[in-house]
Amino acid sequence: MHESALTIRSTGGRIAAYVWLVFAALNIIDLVFGVTGDATYSLTAFTIGALLLLGCGIAYTVGLRPAIIGDEEAVTVRNPLRETRAPWPAVREIVGTNAVTVKFDGPGGRELETRAWVHQTSPRAQAKAEARARRSQDKTAAVLKGRTPAAYAAQQLNEIRDRRRSKAKSGAPDRAAEAEAEKDGATGTVGWSVPALASLLVPLVALVGLLVAGAVR
Repeated sequence: MHESALTIRSTGGRIAAYVWLVFAALNIIDLVFGVTGDATYSLTAFTIGALLLLGCGIAYTVGLRPAIIGDEEAVTVRNPLRETRAPWPAVREIVGTNAVTVKFDGPGGRELETRAWVHQTSPRAQAKAEARARRSQDKTAAVLKGRTPAAYAAQQLNEIRDRRRSKAKSGAPDRAAEAEAEKDGATGTVGWSVPALASLLVPLVALVGLLVAGAVR
């Protein structure tokens, strides 16, 4: 039976992105159908439309896309334009300080590192959390007060990683050998996100073209 995946996102970022998407959709509908006035298909209207679409691309890449996903097979870090996926056997370390950082084996045996966009914490905020923990008399409360969102996310991911390793080690010797072989051959991958790049480049190119067309008129 497969365990459900752990997905970590920024609630505030998603809310802000959805607010912009609704705002942009209403304005584009107004431009096309003239809800609050006469519909216009002028160069200015097309330029405004391109700006709204560019804003939608930014909302997607910055607000909706970033996430950390831990499933049965791997940990995936989705940043605005890049995506990292590291199978659990390839993961060397997951820590949460100012940000969730995953160190893993890459192609050619190189150690690679990725920092998650989600749950980034400033050093000042982390210092305040640690100070609150030191002032607390209750040990449990101290741990909770000193734990940043990034640290809690790293803890959850490490728990998934440890559970998977425990399952591999609890099997028969041949299964343990199979797990060791899997570890030796596992590598993580880092690549660009085509949808994220397209959501920014397409409206940006259109906007530049409209601005140039307006300038030469």
